[in-house]
Amino acid sequence: MTAQDSATRPTRIAVPAPGTEAPAPAPAPAGTRRTGTLMAALGVIAFSLTFPSTAWGLEGIGPWSFVTLRGVLSALVAGGCLLALRVAVPHRRHWAGLAVVGAGVVVGFPLLTTLALQTSTTAHAAVVVGLLPLTTAVFSVLRTGARPSRTFWAAALAGAAAVIAFTVQQSGGALSTADLYLFGALLICAAGYTEGGRLAREMPGWQVIGWALMLCLPLNIAGAAVALPHESFQLTGHSTAGLLYSAIGSQFLGLVVWYRGMAAIGIPKASQLQLAQPLLTLAWSVFLLGEHLTVAAPLTAAAVLVCIAVTQRSRG
Repeated sequence: MTAQDSATRPTRIAVPAPGTEAPAPAPAPAGTRRTGTLMAALGVIAFSLTFPSTAWGLEGIGPWSFVTLRGVLSALVAGGCLLALRVAVPHRRHWAGLAVVGAGVVVGFPLLTTLALQTSTTAHAAVVVGLLPLTTAVFSVLRTGARPSRTFWAAALAGAAAVIAFTVQQSGGALSTADLYLFGALLICAAGYTEGGRLAREMPGWQVIGWALMLCLPLNIAGAAVALPHESFQLTGHSTAGLLYSAIGSQFLGLVVWYRGMAAIGIPKASQLQLAQPLLTLAWSVFLLGEHLTVAAPLTAAAVLVCIAVTQRSRG
């Protein structure tokens, strides 16, 4: 064989034999994992203020108006960033996933939880967040093929059980009509988180939520136009702060760091950091809403922190 033949001969690419799996990707470097964990944790902190800020917003703004205006403001911020940085329009194959993100975290979760908070306390609504980490992990297994270890699942279930027991006890153990809204929000948000985490491996996390917000902008504008004439709209200090934080702090900046963290450490592990979110939300509710907590809070917090540590160190 001549040198020319060797140069022009096509390169053979190893393809797994039928019935076998492709090799698993190499684990992320330790520095990347630490950064990813930090980003996801910042997202959890941002999300923990969502329910209190929504409660503030509902003091002066009707629920449908609040949700649609929140989406419009978030989209204006995201659109400005996309335009200023001249970000190219996503590839056609990404739009279906962006639609799932939009339906889950831009429209569905904010709307259903806002409707629930009309008749539910933030403590009771925290039940949703207590179940969200486990539900997101299940969705990630179904959607991305992630395979967490048995230790991961055991710790995740234990953490979810601890959070549920605490939040149900805080709400008096009684179910309300808001529960249907809350469980619906749980499912649709888990789908949006999972799809957003998957897309964040192919494009920056801020672009994932940015394009999802832009995709939902026409719907939110139309919704605001219909809702505003029929609902109360009074911009007090609380309602203005609640609307601005929900739109910019929670729905945009929080999701930016959250999806970046998911892409770095994986959807299942990032989701388990949210076990701390209900406890943070309840702490905020004490300072911002004047709600009262029992001595069970620090005990539950300690149990949850142990579960988080186990999930972060487990395989997968």
